[in-house]
Amino acid sequence: MNEGDKILVIQTAFPGDAILTLPFIQELKKQNANSAIDILCIPATSEIFSASPAVENVIVLDKRGEHKGFLKFLKFVRKLKQNKYSMVLSPHRSFRSALITLQLSAGKSVGFENSSLPFVFKKTIPYDYALHEVERNLKFINNDYRGEKWKIIPEIYVSEESKLKVKTFLNKNNLDRFISIAPGSVWETKKYPPEYFNEIINHFTKSQYKVVLIGGEKDRALCESLAAGYQNNVFVSAGTFSLIETVQFLKSSSLLICNDSAPTHLGVSAEIPVLTIYCSTTPIFGFYPYNQGSEYISYDDLICKPCGIHGYQACPLNHFNCGKLLLSESVISKAELMLKNAG
Repeated sequence: MNEGDKILVIQTAFPGDAILTLPFIQELKKQNANSAIDILCIPATSEIFSASPAVENVIVLDKRGEHKGFLKFLKFVRKLKQNKYSMVLSPHRSFRSALITLQLSAGKSVGFENSSLPFVFKKTIPYDYALHEVERNLKFINNDYRGEKWKIIPEIYVSEESKLKVKTFLNKNNLDRFISIAPGSVWETKKYPPEYFNEIINHFTKSQYKVVLIGGEKDRALCESLAAGYQNNVFVSAGTFSLIETVQFLKSSSLLICNDSAPTHLGVSAEIPVLTIYCSTTPIFGFYPYNQGSEYISYDDLICKPCGIHGYQACPLNHFNCGKLLLSESVISKAELMLKNAG
């Protein structure tokens, strides 16, 4: 591209997907050092993209608020078109993302072959279900990412103010040797049973570890119920830290145990060992932790698994065997081995 050209990346998916877009954006910036890269995202992920050193501007599409309704959406797109982007890249495959691409009329536009309205893109690339999401996104860039080359860690800038906030929490609670557990998820069938998490917490507190239960504000009630009964060795930080602050916090953790949800990718960004538990979903979808020292665990001897790529609010067959048959002893055993290997 020419110096001064502007690139727009459209990623209006959830926080986990946003984090997994960062390696692609970092590589895109390396190839286009003199071009400005803007990101179009939703309010929930603006913090993530604002923390990327590769991003010039973060543009927020508030489809449930300020830009709700077709007329407000069109007004938003008309204003966006004034930026005169030379290229539009859309890892997000939604109808809205395709419509935005069409309206912007950029000289170059790229999307996945299975996007909504794929014909609006001047170039489409295969969406390979066998690849990790990071590797899939890197297909937008003409470079060699074979073997282990695709395993690029997201770069996230953390302010000194956020670092101080995390340090204060750590010092206040005397957190030195601890593991983190993220028991929540947007989808109920992605949540490992709370009674199993309790058994995991009990094991590690008896092994001289402290445990910190992390998550968003919506996870606070679940985390507080799991922490009940423990005295000075189980703490709740759910709702305390932002997504970026959570990455900073996790850097001090010996291990993260979590569901197939955004904390997996926060742990990868922090470059700590992550053990992801798969209930209704499966690692073959391409959202598993990929950094050194990380693992996943899943009970796969079920004809009904996976029941969906995102999960459900209740088990479609009313038994939830994908969670119940994955006993806590198996999770504990793998977690202990990971801690041993991490030294």
